[in-house]
Amino acid sequence: MIKVMKPKEPIKIVVTDIDGTLFSHQTKVMPVSAVNAVKALQAKGIKVFLASSRNRYLITKLGILDLIKPDGLITMNGANAIIDGRIIHRYALPESEVDALIKFSKRLKFGLTLVEENGGHINYVDERVIQAHEKYGTRFPQPRTFPDHYDRKIYQAIAFCDELDESLFLPHLQLCKSARWDTYAVDIMPRDSDKSKGILAVLEHFGWKPENVMAIGDAPNDMEMLEFAGVSIAMGNAKQEVKDVADFVTKTVDEDGWAFAMKTYELID
Repeated sequence: MIKVMKPKEPIKIVVTDIDGTLFSHQTKVMPVSAVNAVKALQAKGIKVFLASSRNRYLITKLGILDLIKPDGLITMNGANAIIDGRIIHRYALPESEVDALIKFSKRLKFGLTLVEENGGHINYVDERVIQAHEKYGTRFPQPRTFPDHYDRKIYQAIAFCDELDESLFLPHLQLCKSARWDTYAVDIMPRDSDKSKGILAVLEHFGWKPENVMAIGDAPNDMEMLEFAGVSIAMGNAKQEVKDVADFVTKTVDEDGWAFAMKTYELID
């Protein structure tokens, strides 16, 4: 077994990304080893939270909740934190930024998904939208025409465009930041929000500290939570910048890397 530095404080909660971390996009399933590892952690009293860019509805549609019963969810890159089905933390996009995104989407002609707590809509579907959703095993939401002013509460947006289009509109969104997850797909979220903010709300709920957290992920939108957690794990299939901020790099998702990390840190047998 690989030797790693022992956590300074007991690990009371493991917060894990889903796509590319707990769920393989090669096999389109969650590895059996990860399913068993989650259950073993919970049997030892360690809570397991899923932290995703997806909202609650899309996590449910993925089918992962049929295999495991997490102790809570951090959704939409930290915009919601959910415990026992109750939302304990909400952080929405400013209405002015949503309206600006709609205008840029119409002007530059790219698909824009506006994500709500349990659903969402897209205004335009083209090959970029279809390609991104097929790759990640999801279906695009119900299309609708967006008015210039959107009067619903939006927690995250997804722009289906390349980096050039992103460079044209992002500087005009002073209260937002982006996290790209595909060649033609980028998440737009509040500038001061990320997965770590959702984790912080959970810690305040339980009265725990960041040192009690193990976080594990693979993508750039996981970096803030990895830097926040007492122990941080990057998947073997993670991007290099994610590996650079992690305490430990495990095997890939398809090499049972999730369970391997839990065993390496002796959280499970």
